[in-house]
Amino acid sequence: KSKPRSAKDFMAAPAVESSSNNVAAPAAGKTKEIDREKTCPLLLRVFARIGGHHRVEDYAVRGREPTDEVQIYTWTDATLRELTDLIKEVNTTARRPQARLAFAFVYPDKRGQNVIREVGSCHSSRKGEDDNRTLQELHFQTGDFLDVAIHIN
Repeated sequence: KSKPRSAKDFMAAPAVESSSNNVAAPAAGKTKEIDREKTCPLLLRVFARIGGHHRVEDYAVRGREPTDEVQIYTWTDATLRELTDLIKEVNTTARRPQARLAFAFVYPDKRGQNVIREVGSCHSSRKGEDDNRTLQELHFQTGDFLDVAIHIN
């Protein structure tokens, strides 16, 4: 079932499996159950930057987004911990024990202007309160970008 991964294109593994075959369990009853065998994954475009988030202006021109992109195929029930672990696979700075990854969605507002909304953070080497929050419960919509600030304390 597992396919080889490259740094630019890989699939997220199930966060939690229930007793039924390959169905991700809802996190604390907040997300709808997704059968990862039957549901097509979405493309999540992730832009990680050391020291802070990208500026909203960096996303102003479609096709000229920041160059530090990682593409992840995943589902809306993916947790921030699951995404942290995937980013750590391709970003050596994120693997440091003291690293903290801060997540933000980048999307157009009602006027069509991009906005950045911070949604949570995870530590590289220890559990935190945002670990089990899913894209779905954070109101991620297909097409949003994920901007990740990697902080080293």
